[in-house]
Amino acid sequence: MEACLLIHGFTGGVHEMEPLADFLQKKGFEVGTFTLSGHGGSRKEMQDAGNREWIASAEQELKTLLLNNERVHLIGFSTGALIATRLAAFYKERIASITLLSTPVFPLHPPAIARTLMQPSMVGRYIRNFFAVPARATREFYRIVDESLEWYEEATSPALIVQGAKDHLVKPRSSAYLNEHLGSTDKKVLLLPQSGHLVCHSPNQLELFDAVLEHVHSAIGKKTKTETVSPTIPTSDADSGKQPEPI
Repeated sequence: MEACLLIHGFTGGVHEMEPLADFLQKKGFEVGTFTLSGHGGSRKEMQDAGNREWIASAEQELKTLLLNNERVHLIGFSTGALIATRLAAFYKERIASITLLSTPVFPLHPPAIARTLMQPSMVGRYIRNFFAVPARATREFYRIVDESLEWYEEATSPALIVQGAKDHLVKPRSSAYLNEHLGSTDKKVLLLPQSGHLVCHSPNQLELFDAVLEHVHSAIGKKTKTETVSPTIPTSDADSGKQPEPI
């Protein structure tokens, strides 16, 4: 059974990607979902967890899946997509594919946040989160955005880049930047015309799910029987919360 690890975004949770997780499970995949360190709890927990802790918590989930799987497909949403590129850059041969949803390559556009928040199915959660985010956590978000610019070229797994045309949080040029700078030689950009930031809850939901399924199946098909993968699992400085050296 192939395994997928889904990584949610800043101030968010599993609910952001739940429809996609359910879809992949029904298609026979082992699906890992979890809550990033500092998320889903109190304001103090978010205050105490920086981007190193976010990455470390995702890395621990990846390691768990790698214990029983040769490779894992990473699917990240928003800040989770940045974390996915970090893991793909570090683990390389253990990542079968990456799918990057609504990736904030460039700083967000604060005046337009309200327009994205006003989606009925998600507005309650996001308004609560918006007013609960400590200043330090926001700084950590911008820090991981800046640091991620050094990771893209090292992420060499087959990549699907997904961008909503009506996303008011992520600038449209983010997808073009990823397509140009990701280290993968196998890249595809999918623009969803009716989608905002929350692509897994958008009118283009089914188109997205089908594209992700096709992308993952394509990556599976490119494996060869003679391919060998090191059984060891590398350990990054993210485990200790320390700033890692550039990869």
